[in-house]
Amino acid sequence: MTPAAAARHVPVLMDEVIDALAIAPGETHVDGTYGAGGYSTAMLGAGAIVHAFDQDPDAIAAGQSMVDGAEGKLVLHHALYSEMAEVLVEEDIDGVTLDIGVSSMQLDQAERGFSFQKDGPLDMRMARDGESAADFLNEAAEETIADVIYRYGEERRSRRIAKAIVAARPLTRTSELAQVVRKALGFRAGDKKDPATRTFQAIRIHINRELGELEDGLVAAEKLLQPGGRLAVVTFHSLEDRIVKNFLRDRSGQKSAGSRHLPQVNEIRPAPTFHKPAKAVRPAGAEQALNPRARSATLRSAVRTDAPLNKGGEQ
Repeated sequence: MTPAAAARHVPVLMDEVIDALAIAPGETHVDGTYGAGGYSTAMLGAGAIVHAFDQDPDAIAAGQSMVDGAEGKLVLHHALYSEMAEVLVEEDIDGVTLDIGVSSMQLDQAERGFSFQKDGPLDMRMARDGESAADFLNEAAEETIADVIYRYGEERRSRRIAKAIVAARPLTRTSELAQVVRKALGFRAGDKKDPATRTFQAIRIHINRELGELEDGLVAAEKLLQPGGRLAVVTFHSLEDRIVKNFLRDRSGQKSAGSRHLPQVNEIRPAPTFHKPAKAVRPAGAEQALNPRARSATLRSAVRTDAPLNKGGEQ
């Protein structure tokens, strides 16, 4: 993807993320979720040297033209962002940015199987290898499917959906899965929200281990950032946001000390590795009107202290 094309894919909360990063020319920053290169473009424009990560080989291939035009200031790494601390062990990193979840580029490509709005193979693999959504839905036990939909889609009617999926097997297309879910939940044309939304989200999160990757990625950023380094994370649903919120609350020493009704325990806590997080930021109305995906976005950011990691990098 050329820089011009990347610029057309403006990430959610772009200006707010760049403000939180407070980039000074010559600093080194990590774009942990490269995607279509929107954040990397903005970081380069602010004068940063950028190390960008993506597990999707298509994103890496599309980004080579941007690398060619960046005069050595952009390095693409075909790797999980949770691996950044190992990959960049010898670098001094001033900022880390994570834009969690599926990218607009992946959603727009029907052949990737992420969207129920476009018929395609039931795939959903960000890295293009391993178990696909079709593999999981056609082989897993009904109870396992129900648990995944309930846990990652926060879908109360997960058992009804799982039963319908098993009855309809084998499923190979996104349109087939969407229709099974809609029929199971009594969807009618004109309903405000397609009931397939939660199920598709849940299966995608499971297939790509997204929440575990986020947890590991936050720890990796904590290890990698030097004192004064900035962390900015954009999430798109409550499960992701809760993980980031709790991580920053814990690592900044904001975690509750316990009930005032119970005896006080003189707990020795490690020194905070992050300063108190900035107030959560959500998109303004204008951005939400232009980009429907922005409606559920939340930005959380914090600055790394000079406290060392505890117990070999774990708090």
